[in-house]
Amino acid sequence: MLDSTILISFLGGGSMSISQRIVEDMKTAMKAGDKDRLGTLRMLKSKLQMAEVDLRAKKGLDYVLEDEQALGALSSYAKQRRDSIESYDKAGRPDLAAKERAELEIVQEYLPAQLGEDDVREIVKQAIAEVNASSPDDMGAVMKVVMPKVKGVADGKLVNQLVRDLLQGS
Repeated sequence: MLDSTILISFLGGGSMSISQRIVEDMKTAMKAGDKDRLGTLRMLKSKLQMAEVDLRAKKGLDYVLEDEQALGALSSYAKQRRDSIESYDKAGRPDLAAKERAELEIVQEYLPAQLGEDDVREIVKQAIAEVNASSPDDMGAVMKVVMPKVKGVADGKLVNQLVRDLLQGS
């Protein structure tokens, strides 16, 4: 059964925080002269700093971003990259889409491995059974059960589509 243990095992995988890993990887990219990677890593560091500043307003000036919040910020940035890729592909701009794909690959190095469609489908089926959903009207209740289980490890669009498809077929 898949649940939050995926995220917990990912977070507990090392002693270095995500922010620290990004800084160390920035140093490596700088030494290697990898300007594209360095630029993406600087953007990621900036996104994490912005998230930390936002949370300091709520949690106090000495708050340090935790890995769970860092993953949320990185997931959001990855989603923006996916949306940009889709837009550039539709607009016939393969050059810009390729640049976004390269950035997305770097971002994904810091995110837990994404669940496959079959794994997500199983989680959705379990949630449908759990809430006794029988029609598309129950989509909200199913999503409420599914999303905490797949947060950070599955694309929201995929989850939404699978829930919709399975409820229409129920």
